[in-house]
Amino acid sequence: MTALEEALKIWDEVEMDDIRAASIDLCDLFITEVEARCPGLTLASPRDGAQRGSQVSFHFEHGYAAMQALIANGVIGDFRAPDIMRFGFTPLYIDADDVRAAVDVLEKVIADRLWDDPSYRTASRVT
Repeated sequence: MTALEEALKIWDEVEMDDIRAASIDLCDLFITEVEARCPGLTLASPRDGAQRGSQVSFHFEHGYAAMQALIANGVIGDFRAPDIMRFGFTPLYIDADDVRAAVDVLEKVIADRLWDDPSYRTASRVT
């Protein structure tokens, strides 16, 4: 329990408003990068950060297969039928460089049509 208590002390130094602001900034960066680099995706989440949580969703016709390709390439998100790819942002664990790296992978999946691989089209019950 001592180790847990010590690990939790960091929370005494963290302001939730600061975490929320960082989350909005990461989401806004993600939206900007995706819209600039992946024109086939359409924002499904509210653009206004005050109206969304710490996640961003995009419509993409081949969203399920694209999400499987992303997961296979180290970018973890989830899929919601019929065509929503959803990405979460936790500023305690990721930063702007991580967001840009994720968009690099997303851009490759879309531009190189990695999602078109039949192995990514086989639907499972859980994404």
